[in-house]
Amino acid sequence: MTGAPNRTQRSAEDAAMERGMARLLQVGVLLACAVVLVGGTLTLLRHGALRVSFKQFHGEPGALRQPAALLAAVLRLQPEALVQLGVLLLIATPVARVLFAAGAFLRQRDWRYVAISAGVLAVLLFGLLHTG
Repeated sequence: MTGAPNRTQRSAEDAAMERGMARLLQVGVLLACAVVLVGGTLTLLRHGALRVSFKQFHGEPGALRQPAALLAAVLRLQPEALVQLGVLLLIATPVARVLFAAGAFLRQRDWRYVAISAGVLAVLLFGLLHTG
């Protein structure tokens, strides 16, 4: 006999999905923090106490805006690149959570929440990629 899952099955699936999303968020944030911590530690070890002027903002170097250049700099253990990678991992964590949720809802054939997740993903990606 096939049909919609009963309430107990749905609750078990929902609980498993919630645990998976919680674990994804935990791992993403902890990984991002660890990468930033390594980058910050390397900065202090290589340069000692930095004298920084907070009167003018300076963004990341232009070379770190290109994925290939960022990856090459991370492989050379450049501190600025590691911090940049950590920030990108932190930004990617909620995007990964929405993708995970969309996949879980798709697996459950819950079309309403698949559509909502797709809409949230579209808004996130637009916000991240829109540079104007």
